[in-house]
Amino acid sequence: MANKMDIMTKVRNDTTVQEFILEGFPAVQHLGNVLLLVHLLAYLASVMGNMLIITITWADHRLQTPMYILLSSFSFCECGFITTVIPKLLVIFLLGRQTIPFADCLTQAFSFLFLGATIFFLMAAMSFDRYLAICKPLHYPSIMNLRICFLLVVFCYALSFIIITGLVVKVSQLSFCGPNVIPHFFCDLGSLIHLSCSDTRSTEILAFGLISFILFSSLVVTIIAYSNIVVTIMRLSSAKERQKAFSTCSSHLIVLSLMYGSCVFIYVKPNQMDRLDSNKEAALVNTVVTPLLNPVIYTLRNKQVHQALRDALFRVNLHK
Repeated sequence: MANKMDIMTKVRNDTTVQEFILEGFPAVQHLGNVLLLVHLLAYLASVMGNMLIITITWADHRLQTPMYILLSSFSFCECGFITTVIPKLLVIFLLGRQTIPFADCLTQAFSFLFLGATIFFLMAAMSFDRYLAICKPLHYPSIMNLRICFLLVVFCYALSFIIITGLVVKVSQLSFCGPNVIPHFFCDLGSLIHLSCSDTRSTEILAFGLISFILFSSLVVTIIAYSNIVVTIMRLSSAKERQKAFSTCSSHLIVLSLMYGSCVFIYVKPNQMDRLDSNKEAALVNTVVTPLLNPVIYTLRNKQVHQALRDALFRVNLHK
């Protein structure tokens, strides 16, 4: 009996998966060059837009306020978030399915989820900041000062790190001894769990619970903040001011709906099997579409940013 157990253990160790294959989009691989160009342009535009926000915020002292510090932190996370997955996606479009070592796969999954979770918590912090600025303008300077703003940013990063580290450590302890093809363009944690030959019920429940907490805790804060903002806007006496405020809020809410909608569709299902065939397209929404829209919607439409950009360009021309 002992010899049989030793043989089974040896066979299992010999068949342990050392690397995974990212399948990508085999059905449209014949359009790889076109898709490569489209996603490359979207990626470069997203990175440049977000880097512009970070640079202009820290270069212009007038923008060094809680609102813009939160936005620049958000932009920094966005750059890291899309850089975690898009370069690999571009290689898949160019060359087809790609292999990725087990350790690299876990690192990518951790980076994606850590930065993604931080983005959602930062969006909740940004919503809270706008609520204070619009609904409690007299108390805003005392409540939301630079110290509180930096503490909020640190809290968002720390909470995300704790949650995602625990989840990824749990997944890393699973055994992988069978199929190694991930039906995705990056190391999606749900797909990894599905490929394990261990009992994954406790891991699936943990993943479902933690990701649900990230999404719905930040969503509740955002909904409460924007509900109060809408009520305050409705009380404005000027129709022109109401229209302008609603225009800004509606564009914010469109992006929030895209991000939360796609993530709820992908992750908030107790059974991982329910989503393996449909989450690739939904994942493109929050890895390609919303990062492209965020710089335009959140900051580049802002008059203060326009003025800061004009001043920066004027200083550059002056030095010439």
